[in-house]
Amino acid sequence: MSQKHIRLGTILHGANGNMSAWRHPDAVVDASINFEFAKDIAQQAEQAKFDFVFVADGLYINEKSIPHFLNRFEPITLLSALASVTQHIGLVGTVSTSYSEPFTVTRQFASLDHISGGRAGWNVVTTPLEGTAKNHSRKVHPAHSERYEIADEYLQVAKGLWDSWGTGAFIRNKETGQFFDPKKLHTLNHQGKHFAVAGPLNVGRTPQERPIVFQAGASGAGRNLAAKHADAIFTHQSTIEEAQAFYQSVKNQAIQYGRHVDDLLIFQGISVLVGSSDEDVEQQYQDTAALVTIDDALNYLGRFFEHHDFTQYPLDDAFPDLGTLGENSFKSTTDEIKKHAQEKGLTLRQVALESATPRPLFSGTATSVADQLELWFNAQATDGFIISGATPNTLTVFIEQVIPILQQRGLYRTEYPGTTLRSSLGLNHPHNQFEQPIETQQQDNLHAS
Repeated sequence: MSQKHIRLGTILHGANGNMSAWRHPDAVVDASINFEFAKDIAQQAEQAKFDFVFVADGLYINEKSIPHFLNRFEPITLLSALASVTQHIGLVGTVSTSYSEPFTVTRQFASLDHISGGRAGWNVVTTPLEGTAKNHSRKVHPAHSERYEIADEYLQVAKGLWDSWGTGAFIRNKETGQFFDPKKLHTLNHQGKHFAVAGPLNVGRTPQERPIVFQAGASGAGRNLAAKHADAIFTHQSTIEEAQAFYQSVKNQAIQYGRHVDDLLIFQGISVLVGSSDEDVEQQYQDTAALVTIDDALNYLGRFFEHHDFTQYPLDDAFPDLGTLGENSFKSTTDEIKKHAQEKGLTLRQVALESATPRPLFSGTATSVADQLELWFNAQATDGFIISGATPNTLTVFIEQVIPILQQRGLYRTEYPGTTLRSSLGLNHPHNQFEQPIETQQQDNLHAS
């Protein structure tokens, strides 16, 4: 298919839905720690020619956390296992730059890329939860601006380490005894404000040259980090107009960094609900929403605001004025919650229940959902979507009913274009910063001759 088409990922997120989705009659209650469940989702998505599966993560819990956050797989371990039971689908996992070391993480994702034959993706996060510091021998959680400053340098180091070896560096010639070409070994010797990393990386250049870099964060600092470093950005806007503005803004920022508009793909994270009729969709939504108690909803809301205790406020009064609370946590999310509550005049009860079970923006019959996806894609509001099912069965229904419609319209592929995530996403291979581009080498050879 020569024309651009919608790109799709799906999130491996426990039972999906809301924080009480594990109580749904059709839910796999231990989904977040059940490898057979994860394998089934990945293989379904691969059969449907999805670009990737996406594993979110966090590094701090307490008794009020979302249930499937209390007991879940570490992303790279899970994705490495999934690599052995899939062949084409990309494997994207979340790892924090605020609470990890560049050499270790770079090596892990390079290893995953080799193990999977070129399907690794790293979702870069700076970690919003302040409690994370308590699990990593830190007295203070870095401020929002500092976390993104760290992430910027971290990604510079990561890319430098991934460029440690040139393509074909390992000769492994038994007759001559030459294992590698020393001219293709590059030592980083990075000395920066936050990191000192000598290198080289003890893993060769990967099948994709470098793993794909995702970035999740819609704040100004997050957009800038994505525009400078990322291959894809995972975001969420509530209206097509907001999504169009975000799309244009981030693409323009990428151009200002000397990149091409297609070097950075934008994915909208969306909840989807497919039904046989509008009445069926509404019933499915109400059945799922009814699983959440108001106490659970208040706990869920509190997580975004540094685990703030919302039980201290009257439920049916206006949403409280929280000042700057949340700005050093889930900044873009908390800003949106405050803005929405104020504009709509919502009570605390309404905000909590709506936050716990957001009404899926993309819902309706299969044709209606396909229409909505097509509208956003053609309006340049997104390059693709990361699907989260509003019920345990939604992804299967989406694959069976919506995908064929998109394919019939020429909006979605019927086969994978290659074997790597980079080829699936249509992204160019990155140049090794320590070596001359092929074009330059050819020009130098021409002048020499």
